[in-house]
Amino acid sequence: MNNSYLYKNKKKIIRLLDILPGAVSWSLILFPIWGSFAIPVIVAYYIIAFDVYWLYRSLSIAILAFIAHYKVRAYQRFDWMGDVKTFPDWQRIWHVVIIPTYTEPLHTIRKSLKGLTAQTFPTKKICVVLSFEKREGKTGRDKAAILEKEFAGKFGYFFTTFHPDIKGEVKGKSSNTSWAAKYVKKKLIDEEKLNSKYMTITSEDADAIFHPNYFACLTFKFLDDPNRYRKIYQPAVNFYNNIWKVPVITRVFNTTASVIHMGLMLRKDRLINFSTYSISFDTIIKAGFWDTDVIPEDYRIFFKLYFAYNGKISVEPIFLPVYEDAAQSTTFFKTVNNQYQQVKRWAWGASDDSYIIFNWLTNKKINFWQKTLRVAKVLEDHFLWPVNWFAITIGAILPPLLNKDFGRTILGKTLPQVSSAILTISLISLFIIIVIDWRQRPKKDIGVSKLRQLLSPFEFILLPLVGLIFNALPGIDAHTRLMLGKYIEYRVTEKV
Repeated sequence: MNNSYLYKNKKKIIRLLDILPGAVSWSLILFPIWGSFAIPVIVAYYIIAFDVYWLYRSLSIAILAFIAHYKVRAYQRFDWMGDVKTFPDWQRIWHVVIIPTYTEPLHTIRKSLKGLTAQTFPTKKICVVLSFEKREGKTGRDKAAILEKEFAGKFGYFFTTFHPDIKGEVKGKSSNTSWAAKYVKKKLIDEEKLNSKYMTITSEDADAIFHPNYFACLTFKFLDDPNRYRKIYQPAVNFYNNIWKVPVITRVFNTTASVIHMGLMLRKDRLINFSTYSISFDTIIKAGFWDTDVIPEDYRIFFKLYFAYNGKISVEPIFLPVYEDAAQSTTFFKTVNNQYQQVKRWAWGASDDSYIIFNWLTNKKINFWQKTLRVAKVLEDHFLWPVNWFAITIGAILPPLLNKDFGRTILGKTLPQVSSAILTISLISLFIIIVIDWRQRPKKDIGVSKLRQLLSPFEFILLPLVGLIFNALPGIDAHTRLMLGKYIEYRVTEKV
């Protein structure tokens, strides 16, 4: 297709592509229902194929997570600063940490800042930027004043900014982070004349607590890599800060999500930066900073760089944990809703698919198969996000239940048993996830008895319910809103 035609009709094409995730997910969810009447044999083989796919995905991720777990333990023990000091120019490095915040409690931000003061890398070579939203008003200014008084002398630079509502911008983390990064460029690069090629910039969630070795490890990897300006550095995100304080149903979701994310760190072919990550400041400047017209900033900045540098960008895993809060509120039902809304915002990442596909069509400089495989993996994850639960949980019972004639055939009678056998094998992956979670979940917490810790593996019997409430439903919710053009606004996950 001609690029001039695509650019001329870009708005219409983007809108059509926005319909795609919802159209695909709804089609795959509804197919076993109507297909059971019209083409039950095809539905049966579709369900079996999906079960085999699920078996492969679950076992591979679990095995990778097991390997990644031991890499994390090794990284935690290693003396990264010892290796950093072998580089003659290591003292030229500056790490800029952007913490965008809106309505987060004072104690949450304070914990994150204390985590930064505990770094083995010299904190006098770290610049921290707390970027409040101006619309938070006096509450934000009061928090800024308190934190400036507590932490200003503990870092090389400590700035607080107040991101105003700007016409044309989408309120959220991406626009706030972009505002703060531009502020730092003005202060440190334009005025202080620091060399951006020796600077990294980290987008940190307000509740994130870095492992003490993180910036030492980041420094080593940055200086040791000749391709440092084409890398995004990703730590292992673990939602463990308050894991014993949230209800069991959200605890199961967050522990599973933590282990799965860790496993994905070994899949460089599909690894994309998420939540909290670092990148060269020089690269961010040349990219024009984060986009201000989107909600999800992490996948967008990856693909913005991927297409700008013609595929020569990748995510480098840093096997050190960054601990973040699981979604929590003041009551059980508010916590469940809080978690649901957070996952819906993550699923809203499908809104980037139109941007990704459009650039896949228009960028002719990247090898066709390279860009196609990279894009296909993202679309696979996004499109199947709400489909997985329906296909593996209730898919096998629909054809024989809805079509009595098919239910009397050999295939109809054996479909539930075949599906069950495949999914039973996949329970091996659940066992591996439980073992990893048992080894890395914090054991010491006020009010957590040893009996409660011993019984924690049995919490995973709730996984089917967890998958419905915190995966399938928010996923299809986000896809449907995107398909209908009912665009969501950025909703900060409540912290208590």
